[in-house]
This record gives sequence, structure tokens and C-alpha cells, in this order.
Amino acid sequence: MSGQWKIGIIGGSGLYAIDQLENPEWRQVETLWGSPSDDLLFGNIGAVELVFLPRHGRGHRISPSELNARANIDALKRAGCTDILAISSIGSLREELEPGRFVVVDQFIDRTTQRTPSFFGTGMVAHVSMAEPVCPRLSAFAAEAVASAGGNVTKGATYLAMEGPQFSTRAESLMYRQWGADVIGMTAMPEAKLAREAEMPYALIGMVTDYDCWREEAAFVEVSEVIEQMGANGAIARQTVAALVAALPPERTPCPLDTVLDHALITSPDARDPAVLAKLDAVAGRVLR
Repeated sequence: MSGQWKIGIIGGSGLYAIDQLENPEWRQVETLWGSPSDDLLFGNIGAVELVFLPRHGRGHRISPSELNARANIDALKRAGCTDILAISSIGSLREELEPGRFVVVDQFIDRTTQRTPSFFGTGMVAHVSMAEPVCPRLSAFAAEAVASAGGNVTKGATYLAMEGPQFSTRAESLMYRQWGADVIGMTAMPEAKLAREAEMPYALIGMVTDYDCWREEAAFVEVSEVIEQMGANGAIARQTVAALVAALPPERTPCPLDTVLDHALITSPDARDPAVLAKLDAVAGRVLR
């Protein structure tokens, strides 16, 4: 059954606002998983509703390892978002992915270690597939939008999610290249996993700020250089959001990712913990009612 789009935008380093947003209103959204990174900014561009969440909070207050990704995704689900477009700054592990380029990611390698990766656990167990971790439909719209906004875009890349907040060692960077990773960042995991569990199709646009430290002839990554490139990338990213909205079909047809929990729940109904179910009211309420 067709419906209306309501796009959740998670803005990372370099994207802290959406200039074209009409009728903007910051609202506090409470979750049972704690506080999201910030209030959510509600508004619209034309007929399409958007909900913007600054991933690190306004002023970039929160370190990657300390993000409450469960609260962020739960808050966007409670806000009624149908899909999530994440935008993040990334480092490049490939010569051809130069600083300033935009990359629409299609695979992930998760190397994070300090983050809770699931809404589910003891009392309500579920297993969702992450074989294809992004939404191909939304990713295609995202790639076209970057090109429309004047950005150089590469479709398809493997994102290595590292813990941080430090940058890689050279040995790590070289190893990640051998693994087949193309770009590196600190925030896409467990964000993409949680979006899948919450049945919200997810796409990620990575904005290359630097080459990671694998290039032996190059200097180490400096934050000042990253910040300078982030500023240039951010201008295109804001135009990209408007271009994406303009390209969306008038009605949103169903996506297979809207119903991934239909075959993911393992715990039998008589063994489910009511306290756990109460926390899952937003992300899994469709299948638990």
C-alpha cells in the first residue's frame, strides 16, 4: 500500500543544518533507550516531511563512541520517519576516492567494540539479515541527488566502521585496504544495524575529507585539514538533501525492508519479557502488538 515519504536525515560531521527546510521546529523526542543526541528538527521541503537529527548534537558535543545510537534511531521511528538518509564524513582508503568526493556506501565491516548493537536481547531475541545492509532504492536516489547538487559521486563502496575517537594506525589502515574496505568512519555502526531492526530503509552518503594514513608518502591526518574539507562538503550535502526530496516519487510504494521483522522474532510469545517488549514499542510495535 502506497503512502507518504517522511525522511529522517542524520547529519554527521559537516552537516549540522538543512538550509532549505520550511516551517522548521525543534522538538524534544523522548525514548525508553535514553536521550538522543539532540532535539529533532521537524519541517518540510515542499510536500515532503523531513526530520533532522544532528548525530553529534549541535556544536558537535558527543564523541562517536558515546553516541546513543539506539535512542537516535528510536526517536526517528517515533517521529514517524519512513526512511533514513545518513550523511557522514569519511576517510578514503582508495586513491580514486579523493577528498571532496561523495560516496554512496553499500557494504560495511564493523570493527566497533564499545557500542550496543541491537534493540533486541534477553527477553526478546530477534535476528535480522544484514547481507545487503542499505536500501538500494534510497541509495539510488541519494547518488542521483549528489550529482544534481554538483558533487562528484561514486556509487558503491565498503565502509570500515572503527571505534575511534583516535584515527587509525598505519598498520591498521593498510590492513583495512587488504580486507577490501574503501572508506573508513566512526559512526555508521551500529546505526545501520539498528535502522534495519527498526524497519526503516537506510542509505549512507559518505563525504571524503582526507586520505587515511595508508599513503606512506603523505602526511598524517590533521583535524584542521579535515574541518576545512568538511566545510566544502557540507555546502554540497545541504543541496543534496533538497535534490533528493525533489526526485522522490509523489507516493512511497512499500519496500521489502519495511517488514523485515516478520520473520526475525525468535523468542516464543509465552517467554517474552514484558519490560523488554515495552521498550520495543516503537521499533517493533508493528509485529509485537
